[in-house]
Amino acid sequence: MKKISNGRKRASTRKNFTLTMMALPAAVILFIFSYIPIGGLIIAFKDYRYDLGLFGSEWCGLENFKFFFESNDAWRVLRNTIGLNALFISITLVISVALALMMNEIRSRITIKVVQTIMFFPYFLSWVVVGYLLYAYLHHDYGLLNQILNFFGMKSIAWYASSEYWPFILTFMYAWKMAGYYAVVYYAALMSVDDTYYEAAALDGASRWQMVWKITLPLIRSVIIVMVILQIGRIMYADFGLFFNLTRDQGALYATTDVLDTYIYRALRVTGDIGISSAVGCFQAIVGFIMIMGTNLVVRKIDKDSALF
Repeated sequence: MKKISNGRKRASTRKNFTLTMMALPAAVILFIFSYIPIGGLIIAFKDYRYDLGLFGSEWCGLENFKFFFESNDAWRVLRNTIGLNALFISITLVISVALALMMNEIRSRITIKVVQTIMFFPYFLSWVVVGYLLYAYLHHDYGLLNQILNFFGMKSIAWYASSEYWPFILTFMYAWKMAGYYAVVYYAALMSVDDTYYEAAALDGASRWQMVWKITLPLIRSVIIVMVILQIGRIMYADFGLFFNLTRDQGALYATTDVLDTYIYRALRVTGDIGISSAVGCFQAIVGFIMIMGTNLVVRKIDKDSALF
């Protein structure tokens, strides 16, 4: 018995060694780019000077945080970051789940592959490319939308000088680019649903709509919740490419489009104060951690099986 046990241990060790070596490159990359930079957070608590370096600069406590939160931009930037991200998460969730449900009703394998490719394609486009495409539509003199407005006798709209339109424009563009990606994720979850559930429901006289509400959505609820938790954890992080390239960094749009990431970029580019930029970045990380832990805790209280951990 002892020999058999030792043999099993050796076999298990060899198997785990192979898996460990396969995961090693990803673990090394994660450690280098995600864990080592954590040490740079001390810049947020220092009056950083390039000539003195990271460890030679004097400590300033919470002065960098105080400077940001006492500025006139703090409320606007936080409101835009949280509000727009919440809008992105909710709208994209509804659209992507609806697309996944519609794809689940398609029975032709060729058709579903074509639909998946079409929906997934925008995800691979850079925000730089999308920004120029949007500019072709919104240009004041030559943009397609203003040309259509002029055709119907309406005045052109200065899209890049009217901040009130941009929450809707950014939400539309984000959903257009990302909904297909999330729809494919949810569709993959739907593929694991056993067909016998639907067959039994059909025998009981259930309609397709009833099957969606009573079978499909409950069975993929855990996947939806996990995806939402991960997105909520990054609610303080705005997609810099989206907000910078689509708005073309127009000052007239800052009222509704200026977010933490673009604020940090401008603070570093204009003032060169790396301490303030690091303080805002540290604030993002702390709030993101609290959000993801808090959301997961609430989910665990409601439904333990649907929690992320």
